[in-house]
Amino acid sequence: MPRFRAALFTLIATCLASPALADCYADYRAKMDDPLRLHYGVMEIPDAACSVAAAAPVIAARLADAGWDLLQVVSVFDQSGLAPRRADAGDHFLRF
Repeated sequence: MPRFRAALFTLIATCLASPALADCYADYRAKMDDPLRLHYGVMEIPDAACSVAAAAPVIAARLADAGWDLLQVVSVFDQSGLAPRRADAGDHFLRF
């Protein structure tokens, strides 16, 4: 029983000491053909995909479901980068 308590204490201490995962977002450019339409958007992505390279397939898949083609992942950022991008993204702010 003492080993169990020590292991439980260690587990709890490790969880409490770990930093909270920050939200991750990406801004991107996309297009749709016939007729040609372009948009700039912002979407939330999983923390595991929080790099431009890792975000690209995640974003491309979500956009493809709505008929859009990903042109470029511009950047990835945390919640502090949302406000400056809200107006530019318009209807495509956190839409997908």
